[in-house]
Amino acid sequence: MKNQAGDTSVITIRRLERIAFVRHGFGDLTWREKDLRQLAGRLGFKPLFLNQVHSDIVHFIDQVPRQKLRGDAAVTRLAGLLLVIKTADCLPVILVEEKRRVIAAVHCGWKGTSQHVLEKVVLGMKERYGARASAILAAFGPCIGNACYEVGRDVRRAFSDSGFPDSLFRPVAGRSDKYLFDLRSANRLQLLKIGVKAKNIFSVDICTHCDREYPSYRRDKNECGRMLTFIGLSA
Repeated sequence: MKNQAGDTSVITIRRLERIAFVRHGFGDLTWREKDLRQLAGRLGFKPLFLNQVHSDIVHFIDQVPRQKLRGDAAVTRLAGLLLVIKTADCLPVILVEEKRRVIAAVHCGWKGTSQHVLEKVVLGMKERYGARASAILAAFGPCIGNACYEVGRDVRRAFSDSGFPDSLFRPVAGRSDKYLFDLRSANRLQLLKIGVKAKNIFSVDICTHCDREYPSYRRDKNECGRMLTFIGLSA
């Protein structure tokens, strides 16, 4: 499918494509940083990459930063800035509140998710920029699926301690210390809890571990590469 980015290697969400001032996409394994920079240049955007550290650190960008920011989420109302997230099994999430013209890009690994990073992003969009949770549109990109994401007791304990339901975990047959974890549902629960409407949550239901068109650290370790997710506001 050809899309806003003009590239068949980038998936876009139809509902977000209807917003004239938003550019967004989820790239596959073949879509590299040079491709993103070329797209940004063509559309008149400056890319903003984060130094991602599997945290709940959220940056609210009111002016273009002079150096790379350490954290896992960026929120802005600045036109011409392309927020970029890199993933390889973790869940990339993009958000937009159309009336307030505020967007966000979030890296949701298990650590950030267990610390409610997505919930903190929505709360910040509301408190700093006047966004309404019920008007926020959220899109989940490809990530590791719940049939492939095997985790240990430490991960389950982290989520239990943070108030997440045990239903996110399924025991692995014959292994009492291993579970299959539903990362996508954990983040969906956060959005619903803070007031985002179910009808406004869109999901690209591709498992990065199963689909070799997407990078997977679990599958390929350090040779996996990274998937690029982006969102920006045009002038």
